Amino acid sequence: MAPIDLYKQSEQQRSSLRHYTPVHLAVLLSAVIFSLSFISPSGILDAGTLGGTRTAPSMSRSGGGAAQSLRGIAQGDLVSDLQEIPGDRMFWQDMPRDALVDRLIGDMSAEELVGQVFLLGWQSEYAEGPIMEWIERRNIGGVKIFGWNGNDLQKLAEALNEMQDLALSGPHGIPLFTATDQEGGWVRHIKDRTSITPGNMAIGASSVPLDSYYSGYYIGRELRALGVNMNFAPTVDVYVNNQAHVIGPRAFSSDPRKTGLLGIAFYRGMEETGVISTAKHFPGHGNALGDSHGYMPVIEDDFETVWERDLLPYRMMIPEGLPAVLSGHLSFPNISGSLRPASLNPYFKEEILRKQLDFQGIVITDDLYMGGAIEYGESQGWDMPRIVLEALKAGNDMVMLSKTPEINDAIWNLVYETYLEDDQFRRRIQEAVRRILEIKLRYLKPGWRVPLEVNAENVYEQMASDSGRNFFQEQAARGVTLIRDKNVPYTPADGERILLAGQDMDFLREGLRRYPDADQYYFNYTPFYSADSEVIREIGNLADAYDVVIFNLANPNSLQVLQSLSDLGDRIIVFSTLTPVYLEEVPWVKSALAVYGWGIESFSAGFAALVGDIPFKGNLPVHLSRRD
Repeated sequence: MAPIDLYKQSEQQRSSLRHYTPVHLAVLLSAVIFSLSFISPSGILDAGTLGGTRTAPSMSRSGGGAAQSLRGIAQGDLVSDLQEIPGDRMFWQDMPRDALVDRLIGDMSAEELVGQVFLLGWQSEYAEGPIMEWIERRNIGGVKIFGWNGNDLQKLAEALNEMQDLALSGPHGIPLFTATDQEGGWVRHIKDRTSITPGNMAIGASSVPLDSYYSGYYIGRELRALGVNMNFAPTVDVYVNNQAHVIGPRAFSSDPRKTGLLGIAFYRGMEETGVISTAKHFPGHGNALGDSHGYMPVIEDDFETVWERDLLPYRMMIPEGLPAVLSGHLSFPNISGSLRPASLNPYFKEEILRKQLDFQGIVITDDLYMGGAIEYGESQGWDMPRIVLEALKAGNDMVMLSKTPEINDAIWNLVYETYLEDDQFRRRIQEAVRRILEIKLRYLKPGWRVPLEVNAENVYEQMASDSGRNFFQEQAARGVTLIRDKNVPYTPADGERILLAGQDMDFLREGLRRYPDADQYYFNYTPFYSADSEVIREIGNLADAYDVVIFNLANPNSLQVLQSLSDLGDRIIVFSTLTPVYLEEVPWVKSALAVYGWGIESFSAGFAALVGDIPFKGNLPVHLSRRD
């Protein structure tokens, strides 16, 4: 069946999704969050079991939507703006949004308009060199914070302050998007003292929307304190292929409806802090064999499958006001009729996202220096300037480029020249800039906006609040899942020798806290996809001397190490972190639990359940064909 025909049929037969229409879904989610908030996240467990005090964060229920509640919060416990607003610049004039957008587009030069579609990385912890030149000369739309920028919070805040100050001094005073990937759990581009949260899959295991809401809220609160106003989260890929290792614990679930509901809750929590949410990786990375960072995954699903599974979270979130979507370098040849990836394919943006899903927000490419985009470009004989041009022609509103701006001059020249010479492309860029300005006016102009200048010397005081730590500890505990129960819970008999073996020092430390007489064996988390033969030899010789080995399974590397220990049989207890799908490869393991996160809170909760201090409350959020 043709995609458009299926869409029409689906529109006529929506009874199965009727409770997910905008009004019904808003009522449902609000009711769930409202009712759960009376017991609070901290009220589900005895705080004494895990340590710490029970302090529940507050949550506004203004009834007037995100904007109204944000006005109240910004005056309360969230950091406010120190930036002096350039009231003489057109962006800051007091007039209706639509009229202001029209005036801005009519008054901006060609260079200013083209500049707004660029979201650029930079190669330093400081605001210096090429990135500042691009902000000043080309009026770029935003900057992207990668892991190499986010190791020192004060330096990052200072850099963003300087960048925003320079942007505001431009002809129209248009602030920058300051974007990053702070998904929670496994992906955390800004490190230092930001929270290591249990992550999406732990939320999927608890199935509590309030857990997703507060995760979005606390992550957004930390980003706000740094001056980061856009987050490439939540990840709403539906995790149906256990070989999609790059997604893994970043997904909420294998269930598209649960994914959509938890995605909305996360978005609403982050919206409460003023940070712009970006759902990804459109149209869906959850059935991909491989990693689009290295090459272009080809997904053979038909439109009906993708519509009912991968696109369902977007169909649920878009009517709720989702402001942004990130497009993935993923090929769906049975839908578009070609190998051209969704990020470079106009069909997915113009036909599906704009027409069928009625999305009015902005579409941003995943980094165009990723292998998934470059591989297809090279197959067509395209260099990077041409790839960027094709991405904009395909309907993306902004192009993300991680490399230093110095090498992007050729890109600028091609895009700018095409803008001047091609009427259709010029209209396309103006449409993109219109959407960009609408989102900036919606989020970066009101009084509750993420600050355009923060107190960089005090950012550490805003990180990992007591209420946040307590929430993430108890959220982790709500997600702990018993998968195979032969020797779980485990209390050692007198004289039993225990070995703790794993790739994370927090796992070993928490294990030693619960089993103080245990010995420890640490091995490296990298390389991700394969084990060191010396590690396999060492642990094989060591493990035979122990009655019980508690083994941390986290990636293909540790899976290979575990497989080498099959002779231990029932003497192994597997403590799974991140995704539990690797347990499918070791059916001989009879004792296993999963915690999904890799922070101290997740290890603490997992060991508390293993010794029997707390119950296993989580349910497996992904399908395991060989669970027992």
